[in-house]
Amino acid sequence: MSTGSVLGPGAEFDQVRGILARLGKQAKHVGDDCALVRIGRTTLAASVDASLEGVHFRTDWLSFEEIGWRAAAGALSDLAAAGAKPIGVLVSLGIPGVGGKGPGARDDPAVEIMAGVAAAAHSVAAKVLGGDLVKSERYLVDVSVLGTVGRPVRRSGARPGDGLWVTGTVGGAGLALQQFRSGAYPTGALRARFARPEPRIKAGRWLAQRGVRAMIDVSDGLAQDASHIAAASGVAIELDLDRVPSWPGVGAEAAAASGEEYELLAALPQRFDERAAAAFGRATGLSLTRIGRCARTGTPGVRVLRGGSLVPTPRGFDHFAAP
Repeated sequence: MSTGSVLGPGAEFDQVRGILARLGKQAKHVGDDCALVRIGRTTLAASVDASLEGVHFRTDWLSFEEIGWRAAAGALSDLAAAGAKPIGVLVSLGIPGVGGKGPGARDDPAVEIMAGVAAAAHSVAAKVLGGDLVKSERYLVDVSVLGTVGRPVRRSGARPGDGLWVTGTVGGAGLALQQFRSGAYPTGALRARFARPEPRIKAGRWLAQRGVRAMIDVSDGLAQDASHIAAASGVAIELDLDRVPSWPGVGAEAAAASGEEYELLAALPQRFDERAAAAFGRATGLSLTRIGRCARTGTPGVRVLRGGSLVPTPRGFDHFAAP
């Protein structure tokens, strides 16, 4: 769950707004993809993300190691959006019928899930710091992440005139999910996109060091996550579907709605241009594509364009939305 005192529309975020209203001043520092706590000359970045069987994954789709990797990567992606350097992860693990099979057992779900968590953490130079293990009715992987950042990036810094950019391509996770649901299990790069997403830590840190104004990871869908930057920053965002870098075979509307992509959506100042984007590519191995702009408005929000005309906003993922 991403939280914030100023959020875009959606039933899930109405729920969050209700919680924040009830907590009042106790939650006045809640916001953005990470909690950001100043400690001396640095800032601690912390976040938590839960993955629940039947909601975020199915055991007949993924191996237990993939389930662990995917859960950890989703949480680590929040650090990327803040421009943070990871330190480590803590995991609360719910397992049906806990019963260990001995040290290092490869057919023990708990062992395999944590092996996946550790591999994802290691991929961004983080460590497993600890956690908790309980018996539960369904598998649950609840990952807390810790990192540090000198200049934290928030959702609230976008200004009129800024360009809206996105890393990599989007739509692959949605296409893989569609294939899983149809019984045609994806393979190769498409399966990896869903099962082993890569938290864009290096990209987030590069952008943070070069003056990115606002940033969010694409977890609920490109258009929906753009609405959170718009709301937090008090700007209107124009999103051009014709510019969205889509996964091969995925239409722009589907790509803009696809969740759990874990790419970074960034508002960058006008001076940031294609030459700077090329430097980003050389440094990170990722593309960086301008897909829209921020404008001044009396009512913050997202306008989606195609061929220069206004089109309906692609609907992203919302835990509490009506079917």
